[in-house]
Amino acid sequence: MTTIVPTSDEDPVLAVVRFTSELAWADAGPEVAEPQVNRLCIEAQDCLVMGRWLDLVSLMLTSADLIVPRVAEKDLECIYTVICSLVTRASSPDEALEMAKLITSKIIQQPNDKPALRLKLLFNLYNLLENPYSKFFVYTKAVDLAASGKVTESIIPSFKKIDSFLEEWNIGKMDQRNLFLSISNILKDNKSMAKDSFAFLTKYLATFSDADEELYTINDAKEEAVRAIIEFVKTPDMFQCDLLDMPAVGQLEKDGKYDLVYQLLKIFLAHRLDAYLEFQAANSTLLKSHGLVHEDCITKMRLMSLIDLSSNASGEIPYSLIKDTLKITEDEVEYWVVKAIASKILDCKMDQMNDLVIVSRRTERVFGPVQWQALRAKLGIWRGNVASAINTIQSKKISEDGLQTSQAMMTR
Repeated sequence: MTTIVPTSDEDPVLAVVRFTSELAWADAGPEVAEPQVNRLCIEAQDCLVMGRWLDLVSLMLTSADLIVPRVAEKDLECIYTVICSLVTRASSPDEALEMAKLITSKIIQQPNDKPALRLKLLFNLYNLLENPYSKFFVYTKAVDLAASGKVTESIIPSFKKIDSFLEEWNIGKMDQRNLFLSISNILKDNKSMAKDSFAFLTKYLATFSDADEELYTINDAKEEAVRAIIEFVKTPDMFQCDLLDMPAVGQLEKDGKYDLVYQLLKIFLAHRLDAYLEFQAANSTLLKSHGLVHEDCITKMRLMSLIDLSSNASGEIPYSLIKDTLKITEDEVEYWVVKAIASKILDCKMDQMNDLVIVSRRTERVFGPVQWQALRAKLGIWRGNVASAINTIQSKKISEDGLQTSQAMMTR
């Protein structure tokens, strides 16, 4: 954050008003310029005395806006630093918010002109604000500016702190929804951040419910729901998602335009390779229209099918079953098992003597109520085992203490 260091006895605000107004009226000649500059300085002085901070911000922004092409970036930053500092003098959070809105509207007016500087100015303003909602408002404008001005690299690091920001801002569902979608849209253009983009898109979709008051808005999420499904299917190293449980996605099941896309999601999360091959044979054009490559889908479905095979109670999968399910040759079975291990969806050993794969852990394709219940049951067993072990240790200690006491008494 930029710090204001006074270099004269004149109030920094009046110094900025004088500087910007003189530069703004410089071409008009001394006879015209001098009265105008004096008028603006007197008006600014009155605002300072009367505490009319919103009027003062408006006055200063008007002159600052006129001289943007004429001053160096460092000078412009100093000017806006002084203007932004006025939010700290606001008499109420509402007044500070109105001032922030006014300043922000000017900063983002031309996002392609010095976008990095404009983004820095917004961050300076953000750091000066105390009211959580005002901070949220400025941050969303910074996100929009970064996208429009193509300087997203400057704001992407802050996305890692969104959870703590949301805690601080305490904003409503609608504001969260819009923010999640904006962030997802920024990240989707960066191939290395496809999973992060998907995560924020999922957060966006999760804000919709099928409550009556939401019905008119949930329809707006159809395109994003389709996008989420396609991204999940397309991403080669993503094997788990909770999309099926979301009303925003569930609405596609009975939608005449998108019902097949929903079917595709169900196949990838609940069925095996044969179901996909049957779907593809009937809907190859649909898959191509969404940029899905058949060979890539087969690869992912083979791994998904392996996860499904590993769900049996014994944890043992015969090689022959893998061969038939994945539609591969016997020689390829171990290759696909190793591929599943490398993809971190299975922890297992291969019993080559008995042609068995022994699974110790698998990734769940979906993690809904059933999976939570199973996890709760496992934790209950673990807790019981720990309690039993503690009791055994305590009993042994009591026995040893008793034996030592008896031996001590006998020696007497």
